[in-house]
Amino acid sequence: MFLDPYHTQAGAGIRISAQQASDFAKRVAGDFNPIHDAGARRFCVPGDLLFALVLSRFGLSRHMDFRFRSMVGDGTLLSLEQNAAGQVEVRDEEGKQYLEVNREGDTNLDVAAIEAFTRCYVAFSGKNFPHVLKPLLESRGVMFNPKRPLVIYDSMGFSLDRLDLAAPSLELVDSSLEVTGKRGDVRLEFRITDHGEPVGSGSKKLVVSGLSDYDAAAMDDIVAEFYRLKSAYEGAN
Repeated sequence: MFLDPYHTQAGAGIRISAQQASDFAKRVAGDFNPIHDAGARRFCVPGDLLFALVLSRFGLSRHMDFRFRSMVGDGTLLSLEQNAAGQVEVRDEEGKQYLEVNREGDTNLDVAAIEAFTRCYVAFSGKNFPHVLKPLLESRGVMFNPKRPLVIYDSMGFSLDRLDLAAPSLELVDSSLEVTGKRGDVRLEFRITDHGEPVGSGSKKLVVSGLSDYDAAAMDDIVAEFYRLKSAYEGAN
């Protein structure tokens, strides 16, 4: 399985090291958010890795909603369990919940279809910054703290007309930012296609904390650092 390098089986549970999480963010998602760096002070496992592991274990359902309840740290022992209602939960040993997944409709367990959908969603999700967030923040005249950028994955959901996906792709169809004080709620609406044919739709919500007035020079520095890190990583791998 393509996710094997990014987690470690630990009995009935799994652990994700900071390095495994960082490698997934960079290699699979193209995500260079510093919060996913192995040495980051506020490190957390990418939500997209938890998303991918749930699909890998429980399959791709027609309707799925993912709600991220808390951030997973380095090496936390996690259990991925399904209850009688079909809801999936990711928890730690103390019962703390990190992810809640509601599912409805038929489920496809085909490994190839699940990997294809996972890869296309994660690649789409990894482009949130700077491709989508920068112009959205600029248009509202706000930005995150350049010294402590914090963009949190809140939730996502999608509905599919069919599950026999061969070459799925995602494209952004709308984006919005609602600002309340120093908090911003970002909503991204996307279309899902397969071989160019529309097969579904979905949305994703991000929370941006510590908003302040937009500073073009500071944002340019952040974007430049993003591409510097990306170039350095790709050059070394």
